[in-house]
Amino acid sequence: MEVIDKKISIEHASHPLAPGMGVAVYSGLVVALLLSVIMALCVGVLAYRRRCRHLHGDITDSSSALTTAFHPGNYKPPRQDNPHPLHPSAPPDLTATAGAFRGPLFSLQQGVNDSPHKIPMTTSPLLDPLPNLKIKVYNSSTLSSLELPNDVSSGDGEILSLKSVGTVGREREYHTHTLSREPGLSTSATLGNLGGRLTIPNTGVSLLVPPGTIPQGKFYEMYLIINKWDKTTLPSEGSQTVLSPVVSCGPTGMLLNRPVVLTLPHCAQLDTPTPDWTLTLKTQTHQGAWEEVLTVGEETLSSPCYLQLEEECCHVLMEQLGTYGLVGQSCPPQPACKRLQLALFAPRAPCLSLDYSLRIYCIHDTPHALKEVLDLERSLGGVLLEDPKPLLFKDSYHNLRLSIHDIPHTYWRSKLLAKYQEIPFYHIWSGSQRPLHCTFSLERGSLAVSQLTCKICVRQVEGEGQIFQLHTDIQETLPPHSPLPSGGTCLPSSQVGPYAFRLPGSIRQKICASLDAPSARGCDWRLLARSLGFDRYLNYFATKPSPTGVLLDLWEACHQGDADLVSLATALEEMGKSEVLVVMTTDGDC
Repeated sequence: MEVIDKKISIEHASHPLAPGMGVAVYSGLVVALLLSVIMALCVGVLAYRRRCRHLHGDITDSSSALTTAFHPGNYKPPRQDNPHPLHPSAPPDLTATAGAFRGPLFSLQQGVNDSPHKIPMTTSPLLDPLPNLKIKVYNSSTLSSLELPNDVSSGDGEILSLKSVGTVGREREYHTHTLSREPGLSTSATLGNLGGRLTIPNTGVSLLVPPGTIPQGKFYEMYLIINKWDKTTLPSEGSQTVLSPVVSCGPTGMLLNRPVVLTLPHCAQLDTPTPDWTLTLKTQTHQGAWEEVLTVGEETLSSPCYLQLEEECCHVLMEQLGTYGLVGQSCPPQPACKRLQLALFAPRAPCLSLDYSLRIYCIHDTPHALKEVLDLERSLGGVLLEDPKPLLFKDSYHNLRLSIHDIPHTYWRSKLLAKYQEIPFYHIWSGSQRPLHCTFSLERGSLAVSQLTCKICVRQVEGEGQIFQLHTDIQETLPPHSPLPSGGTCLPSSQVGPYAFRLPGSIRQKICASLDAPSARGCDWRLLARSLGFDRYLNYFATKPSPTGVLLDLWEACHQGDADLVSLATALEEMGKSEVLVVMTTDGDC
């Protein structure tokens, strides 16, 4: 019996499963495998998206225009369904801060001429190029007011970078722009509804933000930057010449309740009896291309800006922040003239070598251009021997010629093998070669020789010229000679609130209330514009809610260094506005 039971057990163990049970087992295995694959794909997609967000946070960029607004790192973006966007077609903005670098980059370029009596001048970089910049970008979905975090430095070495993202449907286009903020070429301040003024000292560049420009309760970190010539595309084309620094102000895209005033120095000679310039204001797009904003004298109701032109600077009323520059070209039949400066530099004493060199720079007659050369020579160990001399450079296609004379050959020898040097006309007229200079290399007979007398002549062929009469002791240590650039006193880099304006708010309100309403006798804001010399295109002011307020903003910008209210009081007195004069006398400083 035991043997029979074992046989029956073996037969039952070797019997195969029923057909229905096998299908169920295999189906379960397939379903489990599919679920595992789906879960693995989901985890991979989530990890990839998170990794992409982190990668988009770090970018490396070195372009030349700061074109969009920026926020602090702790800024919280509003919901995507915000019913009140800043601009219907404007892309949302991303914010950025970055590290710092040191040292400006300059390049001295000189002309080359094939005449046997002319010396070719070389072009060589003076300082090493800037390193690549690693920039941390903080994402946000739309422009808003900001509060600066404590860990964000606003020093001059800071680099501001912005990443503007435009969204159309599900497609996004990324535009990344960076701009270096170098020492002496930038300033910034946090401004609100009370307004303020940004000024880059000793450059003639400033930005006036009138009271009420920024909406109540909003605060923006506003900046003003002079673009370096070797880091930006210049706005001139064809026969046009650059007349002003290229300046960026921002943040761009922000909502302005009233125009701001950007002040730019220029080097156009304007005191001729007949107009010989066609002046054009240009702005740079996000893609780096330049577009015309307006041509002076050709404004229309659609012109977005108003340009008040003075002999040495211009003031631009505008409601869109960005990058701007002034260019010009001759208006036939008279050739136009640019105002230049000639600056003579020598090595700092004492001179321990037999070799000695004199460098003459040919620069625009603007405070910014002179400051740039002074800073450059200071880094090279050079000193300014005397005040720069003015020179009118005519659009005549003739070169600038430089020569040295009356060297005491008993003690000194000139290494110049030709009679003179020349800087080609186009290098000067285009304004794109910065800064231009010529070097006269000398050699003294012995180390005991210390006195140097000579004459250096600089003139445009068939044009005007200047002569430097030099008599110096090369072993005598001269005090630093840094003349204050023409254009006024050195103002603070930023002024916030009422302290930035010469006209008290109470007086301002009474003047606007008295002159904004049209008068049958014409004694309104239009007469004030004529009295102040702001009447070149009155239609621009007529389109503003308070034409008088915009005129007073322009007056503040034009008189930022000497706004003593006398010129304004005189204009009001001529208009017969005695009630306003009484207020100015009691509340103001007249």
